[in-house]
Amino acid sequence: MYDVRITAIRKSDYKDLQQIYENPILHTCDIQVGQEWVAHNAQKPETMCDSAWDTMRWFVRELAEGRGDFYDGWMKNPYSAMISCNDGFRPVSFLLERI
Repeated sequence: MYDVRITAIRKSDYKDLQQIYENPILHTCDIQVGQEWVAHNAQKPETMCDSAWDTMRWFVRELAEGRGDFYDGWMKNPYSAMISCNDGFRPVSFLLERI
């Protein structure tokens, strides 16, 4: 089984949507652009956000098991994927790469 590197590539912050739809919250996403994790045996890295992991775990499993080429050539590197977490107010985009 391969390891999969997970890199936070971009983090957006939609303040206009937050003001309209979000209740005030004390704690938001701590992920920083450039932050990296490695998934061993397709398992969630200890400090990875649970919500982000839920959106990427299928892709991590596929890459870890040697598969790839998602959606018939979507990515230039067939053993990678660009996945975003499901936070509609401050989504983070992650690059997943088989290593």
